[in-house]
Amino acid sequence: MNALLGVLFHSIGGFASGSFYIPYSRVKGWAWESYWIVGGIFSWLIVPTIAAYLTVPAFTTIIVEASSGVKSITYMMGLMWGIGGLTYGLGVRYLGMSLGNSVVLGFCSAFGALVPPIYYTFNPTPGKASLTDMLGTSGGQLVLLGVAVCVLGIAISGRAGMLKETELSDEAKRASVKEFNLSKGLIIAILSGILSSFFNFGIEAGKPMAEQAVVNGGNPLFQNNVTYIVVLWGGLTTNFIWCMYLNAKNKTFGDYTNTQTPIAANVLFSGLAGTLWFLQFFFYGMGESKLGNGASSWILHMATIILTANLWGLYLKEWKGVSARTFNTFVVGILVILASIVLVGIGNSM
Repeated sequence: MNALLGVLFHSIGGFASGSFYIPYSRVKGWAWESYWIVGGIFSWLIVPTIAAYLTVPAFTTIIVEASSGVKSITYMMGLMWGIGGLTYGLGVRYLGMSLGNSVVLGFCSAFGALVPPIYYTFNPTPGKASLTDMLGTSGGQLVLLGVAVCVLGIAISGRAGMLKETELSDEAKRASVKEFNLSKGLIIAILSGILSSFFNFGIEAGKPMAEQAVVNGGNPLFQNNVTYIVVLWGGLTTNFIWCMYLNAKNKTFGDYTNTQTPIAANVLFSGLAGTLWFLQFFFYGMGESKLGNGASSWILHMATIILTANLWGLYLKEWKGVSARTFNTFVVGILVILASIVLVGIGNSM
């Protein structure tokens, strides 16, 4: 039952993450850096604080009393992840929902799922599965197989994107993705994927705070909400500095007070995007508490995001005009990712 609930929670979180960029398309007259940081203030500051207040008893005390080492490492992981999150937005901007998410989250899946078990192999921690532990059990082996299958599915999805690039004219590509730029997008997406995996490392580094939340009488389902506060401070720092730089460079500070644009609606849609973004990790924490395995939780989370983003890409007609071969490759990629979710779920239940 725990494995089933874990898969369900991760699926909900993945849907929220795969959908969060959609409200930004309703923002009118603002530069990217303006609506990105407004959404970020909701996703990295306002909503996480509200969630922790509602679900974690004395969460501020837990953060204050945590060791400086735990908070520093957790915050640093957030800073690194913040660069990945920042470049994620650019990757989707240049590649579209389907290809952008497949490349970014492909790298993010592999690094985020496998590095923590490798770390625990050299630094054993009670209750944490090392790579050795996973290799030594049939369930762990199945989880690792699921990771490999997911990466294969991501590679197939990426291949579909490459085929699309060769088949469509520049005009057709930009009809579905306004700022389509394959070379620039791929470089940014690969960098984003690697750095975005640091969020999972931040969750692991901040585990003492999550454990203290349970000791204080908090529901284990929501224990990670206190850790998110510190990780997301790091992400907010990185994104705020960059967006303020872009506001200054592009002379777009006036966006926030420009009455020629629908300011209230822009804040509303940016806030909705930010709230959806945070919900991915709200439900991730619930799923992780049920599965208890960083590798499988991370891969399930990434896989459901990729599936959702690709379905949005289909809805937004990002694949309009491609050949049957390319579209079938796209469908096969999604099916393989679905198979990986099943494998990871079964492996965890074992």
